[in-house]
This record gives sequence, structure tokens and C-alpha cells, in this order.
Amino acid sequence: MSKEYVVAVVGATGAVGSCMIEMLESSTLPIKQVRLFATIRSAGKVLTFKGQDITVEETTENSFEGIDIALFSAGGGVSAKFAPYAVKAGAVVVDNTSNFRMNPDVPLVVPEVNAHALDAHNGIIACPNCSTIQMMVALEPIRQQFGLERIIVSTYQAVSGAGAKAIAETEREIKEVVNDQVDPKDVKADILPAGGDKKHYPIAFNALPQIDVFTDNDYTYEEMKMTNETKKIMEDDSIAVSATCVRIPVILAHSESVYIETKEVAPIDQVKAAISAFPGAVLEDDPSQQIYPQAVNAAGHRETFVGRIRKDLDAEKGIHMWVVSDNLLKGAAWNSVQIAETLHERGLVRATEDLKFEMK
Repeated sequence: MSKEYVVAVVGATGAVGSCMIEMLESSTLPIKQVRLFATIRSAGKVLTFKGQDITVEETTENSFEGIDIALFSAGGGVSAKFAPYAVKAGAVVVDNTSNFRMNPDVPLVVPEVNAHALDAHNGIIACPNCSTIQMMVALEPIRQQFGLERIIVSTYQAVSGAGAKAIAETEREIKEVVNDQVDPKDVKADILPAGGDKKHYPIAFNALPQIDVFTDNDYTYEEMKMTNETKKIMEDDSIAVSATCVRIPVILAHSESVYIETKEVAPIDQVKAAISAFPGAVLEDDPSQQIYPQAVNAAGHRETFVGRIRKDLDAEKGIHMWVVSDNLLKGAAWNSVQIAETLHERGLVRATEDLKFEMK
């Protein structure tokens, strides 16, 4: 008889946490019990799992006794503080924040791409950034057949990636401009492009070429996440990666314009066939019928949609494509649950004997 797991969702009342609960409801993971955790402010709320009422508990150092798998999506500070306690209590942690992604002791996993990295886990597995995940699903079938030398990506990211307050701010701004005829540049903004930065700009009828704050090299942290995470997932520091990340006034699903240069010349028909056959990828590519991926169609789906695949006009090994995926599902909640399913399938849901993570 297959083992059944006690699964915890930390950050259960947030946008991604809610999606995690939804994904667990339809998951193949054998679940004995689900426990839900959040901050003290949200403790006591009642959520449902498969029709059963579950009271949200406060997250503490002692919350994880008896937990087999803990899905974290409550912010990097929460993961840094509590994930080691979960591992010490015997749980395997799947963390959806950026806190552990570049830690050499932590696998950074997109199950369709590098499930093998789970085999050496030390109790914590990290989900990549949402924009990185969908790009990896689109590019891995090409990398497997033709190799990759260079990636240049420009993202067009939904405001849901910045949280519920950013969604509310966007909706408010749009209403103010449409209903009151306020000039978009005069709309008051409090959150975007980055809550922790000095200035805030309206997103309604606008595009903001800044996601997260800037680093010393004038790239944003979001752009550097895509660069560094791609190299780690593909286990290849020689791949040249550069990103420009832009926030646009779309509520759900990120879009990306991706340019790649392959190691070998890649015929477009073979590229399309490889993507079409790859798990988790859906080819939507028929220019004659105006068929290509769109955010409104990708929202609510687990797959990554790829289209507008075409050769560069000058570079023999250059290829352009358009990649779209639901940032809350494949970009976060579904990828986390998918990792949990893969851990189960590979027999890797186990206590870790040697704790490698500092208790804070």
C-alpha cells in the first residue's frame, strides 16, 4: 500500500498558497491530511480542502511535527526562518521563494527539465522564479537536441506576480483613468514597480521596465534571477543569458519574447516537433490562422504555451519564439505540487539525517 502523506501549506491564505491548495485537490500525491499555516494575523481563518473545513494555524518553530511535505510560499523571510525547523522535524520542504534558490545544497527544480536533481536533496527543494520556469520548459527540448549557446529574453509580466496588493492597485488605477478621465501619468501609485524602492509609478496603460530593485550592474534582481537560475538548472555556466523584465497591466499569465542561438543549426520544423512532444509544453503556432499563445488563454492552465517560432533573418543558429504561462500555476503553485509528486514517485520523501541549514 502506498504511503499517504501529511502535507502542510505555509502561506495558505496568500494568492500562491490558495493555488497550492487547489492543485493539491487534483494532485496524484497520496494525501492523508492537509494542514494550513500562515501568520498570526490569518490564523483562525477557515479554508476548505476537498470539501473539508480546515482551520489555518499560526506558523511557529514547533508547527512541523508529523509533517511529511511542507510547501512554502509565504515570503523569503518566513522560509529562511521556518524551513530548517521543518526539515529538522522530518519534513521535506518545497520552497517557492527566492531564499534558497542559489544555495549549492538546494536543488532548483522544474520537474520536466531536471527531476534528477531531486535525488541529492538535503531536505529543501527550491522552485525557480516564475519567468525562469516557463522559459525552461520551452527551451529544454531544444537544448536536448541542438544545444544552447545564448539566450536573450524580454518578459511581459502580469501584476499578480507582485501580489494581491499590486492587483488591487492595477484595478484601481484602470478604473480611475477610465471612469474619471484622469491622465495615466497622474494616477497615484504606492506599490509598483517595486514595493521596496524609492519611487512608484502607475501601471495602468503603462509598461514598467523594472521588476524588483536594481543591482549594482544596473540589471534588476528579477533579471539576475533569470540569468543565474537558468545556468543552475541547465547545469551549464557557459550559456550566455541576458534578461529584460517588464511589468505590464495584465492580471494573470506572463509572456516572454525569447531569442536563442543553438550550438547546431536547428530546422524550425524539428524545433516545433520537439516542443510539441515535450511534457508540459503546448505548441500554438500557425501564423496563417493567427494562432499563437496569449495570456488570456493561458490563465488557469498548468501548461506552458509556445509559438511564433521562427528563424532569425541574419543569424544562422538564431531562433525567436513567444512563451506564455500562468505565473501562479506553472510559475509557482503547480510547479511546487509537481515537485512533491515527483519526490513521491522517486521515493524521495524522507527525513534528512544531516541538517545543512541554519536555524534562525
